[in-house]
Amino acid sequence: MRALTFQAPRAISLESIPDPRIEHPRDVVLRMQLGAICGSDLHVYRGHETGLDVGTVLGHEFLGEIVEVGAEVETWKAGDRAVSPFSSSCGSCSFCSCGLTSRCSNGAVYGWVAKGEGLQGAQAEYIRVPFADASLVAVPDDHPAEEVLLIGDILSTAYFCAENGGVQNGTSTCVLGCGPVGLLAIQAARELGAAPLIAVDAVPERLELAERFGALPVSFERDDPHAFVARHTDGRGVELVLEVVGNAAAGRLAYDLVRPGGTISAAGVHNEEHFPFSPGAAYDKNLTYKAGRAPARHYMERMLGLLRKKRLDISPLLSHRLPLGETVRGYEIFDNKLEGAIKVLIEP
Repeated sequence: MRALTFQAPRAISLESIPDPRIEHPRDVVLRMQLGAICGSDLHVYRGHETGLDVGTVLGHEFLGEIVEVGAEVETWKAGDRAVSPFSSSCGSCSFCSCGLTSRCSNGAVYGWVAKGEGLQGAQAEYIRVPFADASLVAVPDDHPAEEVLLIGDILSTAYFCAENGGVQNGTSTCVLGCGPVGLLAIQAARELGAAPLIAVDAVPERLELAERFGALPVSFERDDPHAFVARHTDGRGVELVLEVVGNAAAGRLAYDLVRPGGTISAAGVHNEEHFPFSPGAAYDKNLTYKAGRAPARHYMERMLGLLRKKRLDISPLLSHRLPLGETVRGYEIFDNKLEGAIKVLIEP
């Protein structure tokens, strides 16, 4: 099959590799119908996350048709269409049982193989899916596949970020970063009742979308986010910052904008070794800091319900749709924010 593989930072290639096969009776093999490039894929692409084996198939957002079924799989058959979370989960360990599926004792993130251990990714023609009965969700025939695709990662991540931060009616909230997750976090926070709702970014087109989705936009390059937030919160700062960028500058800005007694909810994937503020600084603000990998599988049916009720506006985020053969170009477009790129979809 054809697959996009990691070779070195900023060096990825489309190669022909063996098709995946059933390795455990709870596996299925799925023929890819739609995938995407995620912001966290860029961490590997840019060399910010290291340790990945050369030749690893990248990608973790996918849906498609099941073509092979393991002997112990009970709820799926060949021909069924399914969408997956970005990581596998067994459904029965203590973490899965409490809803923290992203920390499954037996699971792994797709597209991460280190020292021969892990799961190959989804930017390919086929993928092996462990724990199919526990992991997969059926793709409804009456809803656009490109919207359903997002429940497996960025939509669930955005909602988790807002909910983990404790958004409720009237919570003053600032979203840092208006990429795909940030724009969905704005919609999630709005759905949960955030007000006022402020969005910070530097890309004009993304700030326009943030405003369309109900946020007050502010550019950190042209404006002063500190003064803007102060003006809209009577000088107190926001009760909640949703930090979805994943770098030190965003973490520091989150600290500066949140009020004493407030909360930072971080869903951005951080690679720094140290916090951009000290324990003493957190103490001096009575700060609550929440972070972590979203338990996407726990959220997927709920997110599908919101999509069915048309509570979320997904289509403006879907900027590009490329064939698998152009995925290398897709990374370049997404990495450099070219051609108005927000979310790049991949079709094998």
